[in-house]
Amino acid sequence: MDSGIITNTALKQQAFAIRKANFPDEIKFYAPGLKRYSIPEFEQKNPRAFLPVSLTGSACALDCDHCNKKILEPMVPLNQKEGLFSMCQKMAANGTESVLISGGSKRTGEVPFMKHIGDIKRIKDELGLRIIMHTGLVTEEAMAAALKETGVDGVAIDIIGANETIREVYHLDSTVEDYERSLALLSGYGLSLRPHIILGLHYGRFLGEYQALDMIARYPAHALIIVILTPLHGTAMAGVEPPDKDEVTEFFARARQKLPATNIMLGCARPLGDYKKEVDKAAVETGLNGIAYPAEGIVNRSEEMGLKPLFFENSCSCGC
Repeated sequence: MDSGIITNTALKQQAFAIRKANFPDEIKFYAPGLKRYSIPEFEQKNPRAFLPVSLTGSACALDCDHCNKKILEPMVPLNQKEGLFSMCQKMAANGTESVLISGGSKRTGEVPFMKHIGDIKRIKDELGLRIIMHTGLVTEEAMAAALKETGVDGVAIDIIGANETIREVYHLDSTVEDYERSLALLSGYGLSLRPHIILGLHYGRFLGEYQALDMIARYPAHALIIVILTPLHGTAMAGVEPPDKDEVTEFFARARQKLPATNIMLGCARPLGDYKKEVDKAAVETGLNGIAYPAEGIVNRSEEMGLKPLFFENSCSCGC
């Protein structure tokens, strides 16, 4: 036990030193309009500044064990008759500055964005909104080429490093190589990569997270977004324990070592309560660059570490 604590402390110190050598003494805190948010140190003033849009509404062909469409519920569903451009035009008029364009997946793992590509380009060109595109798997070069033409600000994609997880959790026939090919295609067209890794995705235990990290390290990612399995009611993982906090802390530190000059963010999804407080504290102490919806007291902890807190009302994928 004692040797583990020493090792964990040393890892955090090494990771924070890497951060100090590569970044300004600042840390970014985010409160996107996925939910209302307020702590003494940070109060959300415009919950419409950043909004997520689901191109498929509540529909998804995959029924993933960790999600079962639940993550689509807080998104703004696309009104197919109104169209994406018209909907974003109204959102912009009401104070929205940035959007995540996402949705449920097809059976092949892609988010069906190609039929909306003209509207996405118009949103960027005519409305000037910042756009993060969540693609799912990118299976054809034409998809990456079309996204590049739209001028989207970044591309978010979950990267999975274990075939067992792809098959048993996502119920896809795809492989780890398909996820790497997606990174290669997007990178090849010069798109700004914002890949996500879900810690504990395989029923609460680590399986392919470090393989996913290795894959991401082979490409010029603008940011890595780390999220943590949050067992949700109504899913096959409702009773699953989230990954061990010490294992999560070690991953934060190893990610900082692996990607010394890449923005690393702790994203929205993670368990609440004491778990959240501890992993948020670990995120600061291992040198991550930003945290979405920080727990109370974490802003103060960052200041104790010599970091200047900066506050944003958009997504960490968008604002990094």
